[in-house]
Amino acid sequence: MISVVSKQYKIHPQTLRLYEREGLLKPSRTEGNTRLYTDKDLERLEVILSLTRDLGVNLAGVEIILNMREKMEAMERQMKEFVACLSREMDSWPLSRAEGARRALVPVVPRAPVESQRARPTTRSRS
Repeated sequence: MISVVSKQYKIHPQTLRLYEREGLLKPSRTEGNTRLYTDKDLERLEVILSLTRDLGVNLAGVEIILNMREKMEAMERQMKEFVACLSREMDSWPLSRAEGARRALVPVVPRAPVESQRARPTTRSRS
């Protein structure tokens, strides 16, 4: 509840209402319209307070920072999903070269290795 959170973090309840009005916090509500703060809300509040109290960031800056953090977390989740998908795909890859060539996106015709043709020194004949 707002009274408990305001006492715990030593801030005025109006400050919490302001953060909600600005869209920085979104506590859930009961049927009686009482604000209920989750652990996630409290973690977000701690970040907001740290940015404003310790670093002197204004609320517009806090909003930008929080939005960037959310985007970075989403990108991190996407990268983890991509790496997991890639790992699963790599685990299912065939072990033989012939099978790999057959299943490749671009068909590859296996060929025997070709011996390189090194340039031989030419001898000039004097005429």
